[in-house]
Amino acid sequence: MIYFIVYLFLEVLVSVNISSAIGALATFMEIVVSALAGIVILLNFKTTLRENFTAVTYNFINIEQFQKLNLFTIIGAILLILPGFLTDIVGVLLQFGSFTTMLVNRYSIKSQIHKREQKINTKREDKDVIDVEIISDNSAIK
Repeated sequence: MIYFIVYLFLEVLVSVNISSAIGALATFMEIVVSALAGIVILLNFKTTLRENFTAVTYNFINIEQFQKLNLFTIIGAILLILPGFLTDIVGVLLQFGSFTTMLVNRYSIKSQIHKREQKINTKREDKDVIDVEIISDNSAIK
């Protein structure tokens, strides 16, 4: 809840400052143009999906990055449709592949480091285990 209030405060602050600088008509036009841009991005999402799929095919990105890049594209388009300057700025930034790749790599590296630490911890736990095979001799049991 606190994040929403902080976001709302920042949105109002940015919107009032930019609106007072550019005027009412330009603000209205910006809202309409950004909403149309968001709708166009959502309509052309299959092209973006195809490009990201090709990147996965040629091993430029992995499956986790593929999912996050597509998620950022959809979130960015929705943010462009919503009125407000801060949401438009973030929505435009999410449309750039280099920015979203930077975000994806930042968080995927952290998750990969966490996974490696878990593997190392499990290997340390298994270090003291002796693996043996017991072969029973049924003739000696009689």
